[in-house]
Amino acid sequence: MKIKAGIIGAAGYTGGELIRLLLNHPHAEISFAHSKSNAGKPVSHIHKDLLGDTDISFSSKFHQQVDVLFLCTGHGEARAFLSKNDFPDNIRIIDLSQDFRLKSSSTIGDKSFVYGLPELNKTSIQSAQCIANPGCFATIQLALLPLAHKKILNETYITGITGSTGAGQSLSQTSHFSWRTNNIQAYKSLTHQHISEIGESLQQTSGKAATVNFIPWRGDFARGIYISAVTECALPLDDVYELYEAFYLSSPFTHVSKEMIDLKQVVNTNKCLIHLEKEGSKLIVHAAIDNLLKGASGQAVQNMNILFGLDEKCGLTLKANLF
Repeated sequence: MKIKAGIIGAAGYTGGELIRLLLNHPHAEISFAHSKSNAGKPVSHIHKDLLGDTDISFSSKFHQQVDVLFLCTGHGEARAFLSKNDFPDNIRIIDLSQDFRLKSSSTIGDKSFVYGLPELNKTSIQSAQCIANPGCFATIQLALLPLAHKKILNETYITGITGSTGAGQSLSQTSHFSWRTNNIQAYKSLTHQHISEIGESLQQTSGKAATVNFIPWRGDFARGIYISAVTECALPLDDVYELYEAFYLSSPFTHVSKEMIDLKQVVNTNKCLIHLEKEGSKLIVHAAIDNLLKGASGQAVQNMNILFGLDEKCGLTLKANLF
């Protein structure tokens, strides 16, 4: 028996990546791919990379004969959708928006959402009905969790750059090719919405609040996130490496490299790569992910695998676009 999956909001970037992953997943099948604005159109008409891979069309309706429901809607729309549509407890729900990620907003009716970062909450995910998939930039907390776990995380300063797909498919001035190409820009300095997610996870891990100063950048490329974090750390570099390697020993997608990492190593994969440097008392942590996979749809499938007792890597063995 295959896991029957339904997708709400299947026409966007995350919906398209989710369809691609589920079509190639050995233990899942798509029951419906819902899109109000594209109902009746072939999926490959919108997601042109799927031409020849599927003949399914977007549906205007959805049903409850599924095992898992993915919500790929805009922020605020997932909560509105669940308020209007009740789903029984046997249907697992994985929300890719930010509606249920924070503890203060993690419930709706009798449903409670578990924060779906497998490297932190795998045990809770295994028995959950509802999962709040982490935000793309929030997944960079993987660069800091080992320090928080050891209770040696000090005030941290992070810069990070993201590709244009992080802004979604809707056009805006800063997502047009003519603006984006050969251009970068800082935005939401120290106020990015994912800082709260990161703070909650670090506090959960260490038992105390963490100060994270984060400045994100818009990059002139399509997909991927690369961050560099700087913090005070008294441990020698070799000891820090041992700390990180031990923390992620059972995490199949998070890898610590002693060589400098680059973005192409992770694009089109569900990996997070981490590299460490030390300069005096300063520890520098570099991390890279694909914002649409480990930062969205890939992590959602990873959570589905955990929910249904499958190998975490099932359907997620993907080759990086290295060349």
